[in-house]
Amino acid sequence: MDISSDESDDWFIESLNTYKDLHVFQLEHPTKVIEWTGDKNICVAGYTGSRSEILELLLPLKLYAGENQGLCAERDFKVQHGGFSEEPIESLIHISGTRCVVTSGSSSSTLQIWDIGGDDSDVIKRTGVINLKSTSVKGCKIAPGLTDEPAVLHGSCISEVQLTEIATGRVLYTVAKESSDSVSGLQFVNACVFLICASDGTLFMGDTRDPSTCHYPLEDSKSGLHWAFGLRSDSSQSEPSGCTVARLSSSGHMLLSDLRNLQSPFCQTQLNVQHDASKNDFLNVSWAPVLDRCLSVSGKKCSSPQPVFSHRGHEMSDEAKYSGSPPVVTTHSWHQSRPKTLLSAATDGSLHVWDWVDKITDR
Repeated sequence: MDISSDESDDWFIESLNTYKDLHVFQLEHPTKVIEWTGDKNICVAGYTGSRSEILELLLPLKLYAGENQGLCAERDFKVQHGGFSEEPIESLIHISGTRCVVTSGSSSSTLQIWDIGGDDSDVIKRTGVINLKSTSVKGCKIAPGLTDEPAVLHGSCISEVQLTEIATGRVLYTVAKESSDSVSGLQFVNACVFLICASDGTLFMGDTRDPSTCHYPLEDSKSGLHWAFGLRSDSSQSEPSGCTVARLSSSGHMLLSDLRNLQSPFCQTQLNVQHDASKNDFLNVSWAPVLDRCLSVSGKKCSSPQPVFSHRGHEMSDEAKYSGSPPVVTTHSWHQSRPKTLLSAATDGSLHVWDWVDKITDR
């Protein structure tokens, strides 16, 4: 798709009325991860090249200036801490309450543990590793544990999923399921119960007190499709009745399931998306943390059902204008407390934070 100068100019004029805030930052290398490390801080990391940056960024302070935005000149992201990984970063998670992040790459047989620095240093340093069961770690997914001692749930295929204590490397739990199906995502529901989504859309529910798992295959599984998932949980992260699972396939099929009955989705719809199997790595779906009943998708261009809002900022970039090939959104993340604020990154290295105008509720 060629982006003409006129179309880009029209979008810019339109954006003055459709965005409350729109801030743009250019990374040296694109990222697949946007992870919150504080109220106003995120961590990103490159996934291309043999040596990848890991950065902790401070969001533009103008976002938080309220009615006094005119008095705040800080419109840019600012690098607070930085370091380098010797391999591309595929996944990154922050351990809540610490200055620690854990990453997985595409070429080593370990997870990397990092100290992202404090007031006395601006350097992100690797402090340890977690050895994995297998050397086939490409696509290894990670989720932070909710135990008293920091731990991570991780695995690249179902039979390799385990919970590991960060400080000691001690394996606390291993899934007793012989399956080579690759992991699309995993997340804890509460301190013991967790959910795994396989790349074919099958859901697995486990409990760290019991090595066995329950699995819920799709009733109408379609071969050749890749699935992503997002879990919405209640504020206490303890009640299954307050948890909803969203699954999105590479062909645009969306399924919503209640944690009390994962076998039968209570809602499903078909999104009109452009299918490109080579971009399945960028497929993301996530629930809004403070905006009721809203979820977001990225990695595919969707035209129907009509979205509440569609961010076109990445495809209107200079690269899209001159190359004729618009960048693909690699990942996105909702702001933790601002209802309509999201962050998104794309294959051209662009990083955006934006707050859209709801023309009905904001009137």
